[in-house]
Amino acid sequence: MNRSRPSDTQLRWLRRGLDQPGGKLPLFDEDGKRISAQTVRSCLEAGWAEPWFANPTKPDWLVCKLTETGREAAADAATAS
Repeated sequence: MNRSRPSDTQLRWLRRGLDQPGGKLPLFDEDGKRISAQTVRSCLEAGWAEPWFANPTKPDWLVCKLTETGREAAADAATAS
């Protein structure tokens, strides 16, 4: 893991998976903008998210889900706020 704590941007994305079936992380933010590839990549590298499955309609979009570490980081940050 390359960071001990997610940034605010990463946390906003990770928290959205807490209430989703299987911890699915969204492809778009609350305003309908695609989640930054940098945010996705950095969360994957940190071990907070993992690829879930290939998106057949948009193969360049990575569908991800929370890892247990990501779930803990998002939940811990949510209770600390």
